[in-house]
Amino acid sequence: MFDRITFDPQIMGGRACIRGMRITVSLVVSLVANGMSVEEIINAYPYLEAEDIKASLQYAAFLASEEIHSFAEIKA
Repeated sequence: MFDRITFDPQIMGGRACIRGMRITVSLVVSLVANGMSVEEIINAYPYLEAEDIKASLQYAAFLASEEIHSFAEIKA
């Protein structure tokens, strides 16, 4: 599902990265959140592709959709 998102303990401490590079998903999402366009991000990081940015946002949306249940709810 997230084939462009990689995790490697040897790269950025195992944080979610783009295609094994030292570019984290959190960096890409922060750039978008701070108003940079896809074109501006690619100009600043030419080894990124538009699909990398899309995958980062999809991964962040996936993480944000997680539900937290209290132990009391699980036990009931």
